[in-house]
Amino acid sequence: MLGRTIAELKIGDFAEFSKTVTETDVYLFAGVVGDFNPAHVNEEYAKNTFFKTRIAHGMLSAGFISAAIGMKLPGPGTIYMGQELKFLAPVRIGDTVTAHVEISEINTEKNRIRLTTYCTNQNGEKVLDGYAMVSPPKAPKS
Repeated sequence: MLGRTIAELKIGDFAEFSKTVTETDVYLFAGVVGDFNPAHVNEEYAKNTFFKTRIAHGMLSAGFISAAIGMKLPGPGTIYMGQELKFLAPVRIGDTVTAHVEISEINTEKNRIRLTTYCTNQNGEKVLDGYAMVSPPKAPKS
């Protein structure tokens, strides 16, 4: 099943995706991308950083934006064209991150939409901010 086509979308449409970050998530992400920075995987090291504990990879949280876009808005079949991000606060193991995506521009001629994107933690604090450019799925040819 494909997501919504550009004709089915309007400015202001939004979606969210939430996930509680686990230690397993951090280790799996580190293994997949090859980023074993001790700030993420070594508690003894992390105790001496200004965060005082391990933090999740910033791109792990950014991945939740991808989930919201690829599975909800516009949904399956969407092609990610670009993403701009600014990391605002750390995500710690046990934090619940909610990715918010909202359509801010539609270019029907190019089949492109721009979405305002950000993630918050369980306290409502923004942990990252940015925007994405995507191409929603096209209607199947009959």
